This record gives sequence, structure tokens and C-alpha cells, in this order.
Amino acid sequence: MKLSIISSQPAILGIGTALPAHSISQSDVADLIASSLKDRPDLARFTRRIFKTCGVETRYTCDPSYLGEPEKCRYLPLDDKIDVPTTEERMHTYQRKALPLGLEAARRALIEADMSPKRITHLITVSCTGQYLPGLDVMLIKELGLSPRVNRLPLIFQGCAAGLKAVQMARDVVHGASGSQVLVVCVELCTLHFQPIQEREALFAASFFGDGASSCVIGAPELQHKHFLTLSTGYSVLLPDSTEDMTWEVGNTGYHLYLSPRIPKLLGTHLEAELQHLLQGDPLPELWAIHPGGRGIVDSVESVMSLTADQTRYSREILRTAGNLSSVTIMFVLQMMRREMRDNSRELTEGVAMAFGPGLTAELMRFAYVPSYSSLNLEQDHVLL
Repeated sequence: MKLSIISSQPAILGIGTALPAHSISQSDVADLIASSLKDRPDLARFTRRIFKTCGVETRYTCDPSYLGEPEKCRYLPLDDKIDVPTTEERMHTYQRKALPLGLEAARRALIEADMSPKRITHLITVSCTGQYLPGLDVMLIKELGLSPRVNRLPLIFQGCAAGLKAVQMARDVVHGASGSQVLVVCVELCTLHFQPIQEREALFAASFFGDGASSCVIGAPELQHKHFLTLSTGYSVLLPDSTEDMTWEVGNTGYHLYLSPRIPKLLGTHLEAELQHLLQGDPLPELWAIHPGGRGIVDSVESVMSLTADQTRYSREILRTAGNLSSVTIMFVLQMMRREMRDNSRELTEGVAMAFGPGLTAELMRFAYVPSYSSLNLEQDHVLL
């Protein structure tokens, strides 16, 4: 099928990412949790096994208490007499720590996009790990120098899929309102919600989540833009019989996450049909930006779509070096992919992006890497509409 890209098609013009200053190795997190399980040696042994095999080596946290002596970490207390932080306390920490990370990512995205803050018409803020009002959107407007009339679209409590959901919302805004420039900012401080481990199921979630921020600018490409990602068709779908397999609920001591071990199997069962629907008979693309919700999820997508290890290495590398950053993660994957395409002087190349969240929700979207504005409006064999 012969397709073409047009210059007015929405595109990610720049991406920015940011991580907290505090990094922690996976082995150190395992030691910390194991220390809190002195009365449960079986669970401590299981902790070390799970943490070694989940595909993560390093994570980042906004809270330095994870790096000190085990007895000083209130999130995983060694003593029942130690008070675990309340939800209120965790939200106060989120309010202090989220803005600097979000600003760092947003400023990088604006610079990459060669975009003046005054040109931004819409601001989409994304987070499922903290809430307060006036919110992150208001603070970003003040600090970045955006117009006070910018259209604010907070996307709150949507889970890991929300980063790609925000990108698709921004694409639709640009489609519907010519001249729009959308700034997307995602901030997740997942480590604020670590809970004392009571059972094996809780270890799966504890084994790979970390903190970070990502941002992108979405608009129609202009003459100066290079190495951007055009955004094509996409949608959100609820997978059947999966409502209870991923939950994220507010408790008295932070948010409580449950991840069913069935999730990779569910994706393996339903994802192929959805991707065939997305591609509409076109060949499988070369690029695959998979949200690394865990090693099992990447394994499942690789298997069901018969992908190569080279095609899934972007997701695995982000999981290895930073963990799962919830909604933030998909832009880390796209940024790594985009930079490698640029460094290798690649020509226009098609791709699919996907992310998964509670529901069980799958966000799916087609995109293409474009090396320069001059590559547009040319008829080629493998270019997306």
C-alpha cells in the first residue's frame, strides 16, 4: 500500500526526560525489603529471586531515605512501632518534588522542539502518583512562562497508559485546531507509594517501579524541525475480562497497587487482534515502542508479534536502567529510539507505540520517524498517513 505523510500532520517535535538525583541499585532495594522481612525468611528469599529476574538493575527515587540505613526508611520499616507515612504526608512530598522534575523535562522538550513557551496553546499534565490544587499545571505555567490563557487539560489517575493517552489527545488537538502547539508533561513519583510487604503478590509491583518525568511538544512540523515523530492513527481499548487484574487505589498510607500475574497472558491473548486492527492489513513496522510495564509484558509482546530482540531492546534498556516510570516511561522509550535513528542517519521509518494501564487498557498508536522537514510530502512505499 502506497501512503504519504503531509507537512500538517501532528508530530512530536521535541522530547525531554528527567530523573531524580538519587539512584538505587536493584540489589540494594532487594536488601532493604529483605531486611524488613526478618520474621519471614521464605518471603525474603523470594524477594531476592524476583528482584534478580525482573529485568531492572537501577531505579531512581525522589526520597533519599531509601539510600540510608534500613532502619531509617519509613516506607519499609524494620519495626512495627515505626509509623508508615500517611497519604497526606506522601502528597506533601509529591507537591515538593514533582514540580522541579516536571520543569526539567519540559524545558528540555521546548529546547529540542525549538519552541517558545509563549507559543504553547495547550498544556496536558499527567500523573497518577500525586494530587493537589492548584495543581502541577498551574505551577508549570508560572515557572515556564506559558500564557495564562493556555488551555489546561490535566489527565489524572489513569495509570501507566496515560502518557501515550496524552500524546494521542495532543495529536487530536492539533488535528482539530490548526496552529495549536501542545506541551505534554508527565511526572510520576512511584516510590512514594511503597508499602510494607505482607505477601508475595506485593513484590511484583515493588520490583520495578521508579520515579521520573518526561515531556514532549506536539504540533505541525516546520522548516527548522528535524528528527521528529509524526503521529498517525491510534486508539484506546479495554481488554475483556481483565477489570480486576490491575488496580490502583487510595489508602490511608499512600496508594495501593495490585498487578495480576495474568497480565502478560492476557496481552498475549488479545493484543495481536488489536494490532491487526490498528495496522489495517499493512505490514508490521520496524519500530516498536513498548511500554516496559515489566519484563513479562515485553516478553509477551515480542512473542505474540514475532518480534526480534533488536526490536524490543529499547523497552528492555529503559526497564534495565530506570525501571517502570508509569505514564512517564513511553517517552523515555521514544526518545531513546529517536536519538538512535538520528545518530545512525536513518531514513523515514514506521513504528507502533503501545502502553497498558488499569482497565485493563491498551493504548495503541502508529507513528513514523522523519529525519527532516524536507522528507515530508514525498510519496514513498512505507510512510504513514
